[in-house]
Amino acid sequence: MAKQSAGILAFKVVDGSVRVLLVHPGGPFWARKDLGAWSIPKGEYEDPADPLESALRELAEETSLEVAAADCVPLGSVKQKGGKVVAAWAVAADFDPARLRSNTFEIEWPPRSGTRREFPEVDRAEWFDLATARQKLVPAQAEFVDRLVAHLSAG
Repeated sequence: MAKQSAGILAFKVVDGSVRVLLVHPGGPFWARKDLGAWSIPKGEYEDPADPLESALRELAEETSLEVAAADCVPLGSVKQKGGKVVAAWAVAADFDPARLRSNTFEIEWPPRSGTRREFPEVDRAEWFDLATARQKLVPAQAEFVDRLVAHLSAG
């Protein structure tokens, strides 16, 4: 079975323009990657966990931003290149990226060195306009931006 992940696409309107909050993965593998490397705050879950609850938990763990489930709008799911299925919800929110607080993970670094180091899951967060967000996001997740635009246009 494919891995499952759930996340939140936070958005806000600034001077009539929609902005979305994206996060950059922490750790040495992602340190020099930018375009196509950013993501919505998300994390894996396993059945029978509730995907929305998992998405809200991951948002709080990776950014410290907390939002109400009742305010979230489903954006469906996408399948990423590696096969992982990502479900997402959109929510209007405001967040100061300078207040980013992320949980951490530990890996052996450098590889085969015997030394274990701790890294943040997310090393930065930033608000992007829609065109820039589509370039920064992992390619499959750019679909969530399009679905957000469709939702806002219909609303």
